[in-house]
Amino acid sequence: MTEKHRPPAPTPRATEIDAFLRKLAATPARNGAGRGRLLFAMDATASREPSWKQAMGIQAAMFQETAALGTLDIQLAWYRGFGEFEASPWLASADALLARMGEVRCLGGQTQIERVLSHAAAETKVNKVNAVVFVGDCMEEDADRLCHLAGQLGLLGVPVFLFHEGDDAAAARVFPQIARLSGGACLRFDASSPRQLRDLLSAVAVFAVGGRKALQDWSGRRGGRVPELTHQVTGSRP
Repeated sequence: MTEKHRPPAPTPRATEIDAFLRKLAATPARNGAGRGRLLFAMDATASREPSWKQAMGIQAAMFQETAALGTLDIQLAWYRGFGEFEASPWLASADALLARMGEVRCLGGQTQIERVLSHAAAETKVNKVNAVVFVGDCMEEDADRLCHLAGQLGLLGVPVFLFHEGDDAAAARVFPQIARLSGGACLRFDASSPRQLRDLLSAVAVFAVGGRKALQDWSGRRGGRVPELTHQVTGSRP
């Protein structure tokens, strides 16, 4: 092959990203039933109040769908206001989670997704976190920093599942990158369809307890957008 027709060499950054994703793909995935730990993080700034109330109405499904697989523990985390970030104890029942969510009032402020990801990393170093759910509508932070933290979570085996409401351009650009680097998934959802969000959150709960095989089996019995989420995590066709 002549120099003229030789394909261009990959850039150093492209090579680094490919190497990272190969390393991430080799990270062992959770399989089998047991006790799953799910970090459920939500943006509780002012614009999120309708969706917060919606999530309260459907959160019991996450526990119900995992009952046959094993035990689900959920930690609720949220941010709001002027640098306020909170995380509950680990909760093992829908009633306990609902009570915690009912104590939160949304308050205007900027996004703190970096704190969510940093908290997830710190928690899993103490006791393994099987999945992170984040529900939000915008992103107002440094994208490179968030992607770096997502990559760290990927190497720790903690996938992030992001559910994006609305049409914020920064979130639409960065949320899928966080999902890819952590080994999770990113989907937009329509707040006017609570069943859609219920099914997606339940799918992540099933994954947290039973791993990829359980998610694939559960997805096969569901329609809607659950197969799309499953495809992003497992590579199987939706």
